[in-house]
Amino acid sequence: MKEAMETMPEAMEYGVINANVLPLLRDVICQVFLPALSFNQHKEAATGSAPGDVADRLEREMDLPSVPGEAVEYHSIQLIRDEFLMNIQKFANSIQRTMQQLEGEIKLEMPSVSVEGPVSALAADLETVEVLEQTVISWLNQISAAVEGQLKKTPQGNGPLAEIEFWRERNATLSALHEQTKLPMVRKVLDVIREADSMIVANLQPVFTELFKLHTEASDNVRFLSTVERHFKNLTHGSSFPVILDTIPSMMSALRMVWTISRHYNKDERMIPLMERIAWEIAERVCRVVNLRTLFKENRASAQHKVAEAKKTLVMWKKAYFETRAKIEASGREARWEFDRKRLFERTDYMASICQDLSNILQVMEEFYNIFGPELKAVTGDPKRIDDVLCRVDSLVTPMEVLTFDPFSIKSSQYWKYVMDDFKVEVLVIEKEAKNFIDESFKTLRSAEAAFDMLLKFKHIRSREAINRQMMMKFNDILAQYCKEIDTVNKIFTENLDNPPLYKNHPPVAGAIYWERSLFFRIKHTILRFQEVAEILDSDRGREVKQKYLEVGRMMKSYEDRKYEQWRDATEQLLPALMKKSLLTKVSDDVVSSDKSAAFAINFPTALREIINETKYLEQLGFPVPELARNVALQEDKFLRYTEGIQRMLDHYHELVGTLTEAEAVLLDEHSQELVRVFRSGYKRLNWNSLGIADYIARCRQAIGKFESLVHQIQKNADDISSRLTLIESINLFKYPVPKSGEELPGVKEFFEHIDRERAKDVDYMVRWYLAIGPLLTKVEGLVVQTNTGKAPKLASYYEHWEKRLYEALTRLILKNLQSFNSLILGNVPVFQTETILTAPEIILHPSSNEINKMCVHCVRNCVEVTKNFVRWMHGSCIECPPQKGEEEEVVIISFYNDISLNPQIIEQAVMIPQNVHRILINLMKYLQKWKKYRPLWKLDKAIVMEKFAAKKPPCTAYDEKLQFYSKISYEVARNSLTKDEHCVRLQLGPLAGTVQESARSWVVSLGKLLGESAKEELYSLHEEMESLSKNLKKSPSTLEDLKFVLATIAEIRSKSLLMELRYRDVQERYRTLAVYNLHVSGRPLSPALLRWSQARGSVCRCSSDALPRICLRLPVMRLKWKAHPTVT
Repeated sequence: MKEAMETMPEAMEYGVINANVLPLLRDVICQVFLPALSFNQHKEAATGSAPGDVADRLEREMDLPSVPGEAVEYHSIQLIRDEFLMNIQKFANSIQRTMQQLEGEIKLEMPSVSVEGPVSALAADLETVEVLEQTVISWLNQISAAVEGQLKKTPQGNGPLAEIEFWRERNATLSALHEQTKLPMVRKVLDVIREADSMIVANLQPVFTELFKLHTEASDNVRFLSTVERHFKNLTHGSSFPVILDTIPSMMSALRMVWTISRHYNKDERMIPLMERIAWEIAERVCRVVNLRTLFKENRASAQHKVAEAKKTLVMWKKAYFETRAKIEASGREARWEFDRKRLFERTDYMASICQDLSNILQVMEEFYNIFGPELKAVTGDPKRIDDVLCRVDSLVTPMEVLTFDPFSIKSSQYWKYVMDDFKVEVLVIEKEAKNFIDESFKTLRSAEAAFDMLLKFKHIRSREAINRQMMMKFNDILAQYCKEIDTVNKIFTENLDNPPLYKNHPPVAGAIYWERSLFFRIKHTILRFQEVAEILDSDRGREVKQKYLEVGRMMKSYEDRKYEQWRDATEQLLPALMKKSLLTKVSDDVVSSDKSAAFAINFPTALREIINETKYLEQLGFPVPELARNVALQEDKFLRYTEGIQRMLDHYHELVGTLTEAEAVLLDEHSQELVRVFRSGYKRLNWNSLGIADYIARCRQAIGKFESLVHQIQKNADDISSRLTLIESINLFKYPVPKSGEELPGVKEFFEHIDRERAKDVDYMVRWYLAIGPLLTKVEGLVVQTNTGKAPKLASYYEHWEKRLYEALTRLILKNLQSFNSLILGNVPVFQTETILTAPEIILHPSSNEINKMCVHCVRNCVEVTKNFVRWMHGSCIECPPQKGEEEEVVIISFYNDISLNPQIIEQAVMIPQNVHRILINLMKYLQKWKKYRPLWKLDKAIVMEKFAAKKPPCTAYDEKLQFYSKISYEVARNSLTKDEHCVRLQLGPLAGTVQESARSWVVSLGKLLGESAKEELYSLHEEMESLSKNLKKSPSTLEDLKFVLATIAEIRSKSLLMELRYRDVQERYRTLAVYNLHVSGRPLSPALLRWSQARGSVCRCSSDALPRICLRLPVMRLKWKAHPTVT
């Protein structure tokens, strides 16, 4: 359903009809869909075609027998389209009939009174009679108007189908009226009028008589014209001119029948207009098909065929007319056809003459194109000039393609005559130019044979008569050209006589003869063609040409015979010696190295191969060849098999020898010599006459196969040994631990211990692989000398070869690993870490630099000492040397270490690695020098420094400066990175940083302790003073001395108040400083002490203020006492 919703709307046509539904629907179908579905474009182009024409025509055409040469093949798609087209046309006819019934039918109005009852009773009723008279009068008016309207109408269109449609329409209208007059009610109304003897009865009969007469005429005409409708449709819509040509005779016969039988179309005034319409339709059909604007752009053959058929159709029309007329006259019983011939045939005759002119024009064009074709281009060698002439030929019809008048109109006959006169003049000009061109071209011919062929062709094809006569006079020019060709061939033959060009794969002698014969055939073929026209060679010029041809031919024949005789003599002399050549020959050492094995080449002489080829080709040329040469040539296939077999055998041998290494060549020397002994008979005894060549090839292949099997087994063992050496060489002796992401790097000791453990495992594998080499060499010994001692003398060099390979592999192993480890050391990726610790007064690494250096040297030494596990073989064997006793009964194991450890490259790498490690450690120590700026933290004696500082009793600001200094050190250390990467080493600074921070913190604590103690002492001193002053103020002055004491205390308090306030603030600032640096003081807390200080200060102030009034009150009493006791001082 989804697919239908997407696809079907694209195949549907949408529209809206809002008024006059039937006319609009008819127009859409007839004007849009029917032309779009038309099978042939010009079928619906005719004007005035009836809506039912197409369907009837299609039905008719599908029933027509096929015309010869014009058979129409209806494919399935075309059949479906045609069926749909017919159904559409039937639908259009239905619409037309419905419109006629709804709009075109004239209905007689029935009376408004009832006409039931007897006629006499109705006729006696005056009112009824009056109403019926009015109704009849209305009927007479309607009938008269309809008849008058039909008489005024004319056929809508110029073709014969318009005539038929005209009568059908009149018949339909009049038939409707006539049938209504036969209705019972109408008959009764008329009877009542007659019974009543009305005055309108006199007018009634003529009208009804006229209606009946016209209806009868229309009905009769429709019936008779329907017999020729099929022919008229063929004229209008026929698919081609052959259909029309077949239709015209049968149409004329049908018209003769209509003329004879019909009561109306047997008069000139009826038949002449119908004939004139037929002539018009035929003429219009020709005008549509023969369109001068496109006629000359079509294929010339198609255009000529179209014009010829058009003319034939026009002539057939006139011919069929006169034939039918003659038949009518011959019968003697029918009225003669004495029609106006001018009206019927003037236009068609003129159009036939125009078609004849067009046919002549096309024929002239065809003749020019026949002359100036590819053959003339090939002969003359001037295609540009020929193309120019053809352009002028094409321009002949240009004026006709742009005519401003209708060439088929008789009114334009004079203009057409001017066009044809200009055409004929231009044709004469082109003919003249063509003659001049042919005269010039035949003086410079490219090929005499091609020119001759062209002239013969022009004898048998239609072309311009004048040009044809001109070309038939060019045989002398052809003979002159042939003389030039003979001279050219003779020159080529003479110049290349000693070194002729050869075809590919042709031998020298046969190739030269082939070349000579090809030259001779070039001139012979042409003169043989000349013999087809006897008069050419019988002329004086022809005899001269023939004589020159014979001279050159004799010279070429002499050259051919001389070449053959020289070859025959040389072959009879050389061939026996060539057949005695050996099969093989040894080649120089430049081809294959002599230290591996001897090299051979096939010894099939090139001269022998050439003799075989010459023999074959010369026999093909018809020469007798020597018997020995023929026998050798007959054995060519056998020699080819022998040479191919020997060549494949030698290629196999050389390829096998080429795969041997130098050590394998020495090892298999005896087997190689044995193989050469098998080859010996091929270059010593056997030749190409021998009968045992096939057996020799088989023996050589068998020996090579046996040698190849031995080589493959030895090479397989060699590959096994090489794979073990490759495994040994690929071992990584420095497998360091790789931490996972997020894990810490291993320490120095852990790093080197891991390398030693992994190395020990790998060494075990390496030793196993090494020990497996000896048995493999013993296996090779068994293959070569059939022993398994491991010390065969013949394999001494082979043992030495593999021992050298093992040494090289171990050397590369150690050197590669040392280089890799050195690159790892100098890389930018840390692989192990070391810590930094503080050992007062110095900052050192843990482990120390010396220990790291020692571990590195030990690791490198162990790497080189791995080779101690590979014991050397005894001389001339693959057996390990037993331990030897050295000085002081020391056991010495002879291994590869003694040689590898002395290798300069390995020594250089072994020394370089510790140096690089030492350089890295020096850089780290330089970095640690930056930490020495914190040395005073642990270098100075803190107790002495604190004692000296406290002895100076510094102010709070001095303490603050010191505390800030040490706190800043702790902050700086915390901000610094706790790691430092230097190539492969990561320096852990965490322990050092922690120690420095602890030292700085201890100094801060010590300073805080001193600060707290000084603040506490000062606070206690203030407290005691305040307590003392408070006590003194509270003393009641009973004596003068007491008074003085109290007053002195008050004065002291007032004088010390500022100093006491400063001391109080100083104590408070000291405690605030301790709080800022998070330092806690032991003993009583600060807040109660300060509170007591505030209370004490307030108490002293209150005591001093309370003491003054009390003293003032006591002064009078004291004065009296002083007066009573004056001695008191």
